[in-house]
Amino acid sequence: MSNVYIIGAQSTGKTTLVNALEAQLETERNANDCIGLQRPSVIREVARTVLKEKKYSREDITASPTRALQLQKDILQAQYEAETVANVENTTSWYMCDRSGLDPVVYTACFVGDEAAAEMLESRIWLELESRMRKGVVILCEAGGQWLIDDGVRLMPTDSREWTRIDTTFRTLLDTRCIAYSILSHDLVDLSKRVEYVRSIIEGSARVN
Repeated sequence: MSNVYIIGAQSTGKTTLVNALEAQLETERNANDCIGLQRPSVIREVARTVLKEKKYSREDITASPTRALQLQKDILQAQYEAETVANVENTTSWYMCDRSGLDPVVYTACFVGDEAAAEMLESRIWLELESRMRKGVVILCEAGGQWLIDDGVRLMPTDSREWTRIDTTFRTLLDTRCIAYSILSHDLVDLSKRVEYVRSIIEGSARVN
């Protein structure tokens, strides 16, 4: 099984999707459904932990380029450590990530600058994460629709144009770094159908591999 990365701009339903996928696979396991996918390890969104433990605020992302860059570097490091632990300790054949190593690079490009993002793309940590993503299944949750909810923790886009800009940066970097991905349309709002769509991609990848 390939590892799975659920990525995209903030407030595009990523965590909701990961939780729903996990719950469905757990239900199948409890029912001893041998036809279903094996339940993966799940790597939760590391950014929340970094924000809390290192005492960042979401305002740091837009108010201070220096703090914003350090935050994204810390998130990149945390993602690397989480995936490394999952590779070593994983008792299943795959893991599912709520976000990826690309996310902090995207936010660096959008809120610090292209030069800083380019430096991150040359780092040993990113190159290892990139290698894993190229071997995995990447789902880009499209910005737009009815997912934009302020949870008081994560950065919120100032308007739809900024939301779209972040989404576009994801696509640009995925394309330029030759990371294959599938787009989960914002028009597909029913959660069960979103889960079904992602499962079809995961299962299709498993058959190919």
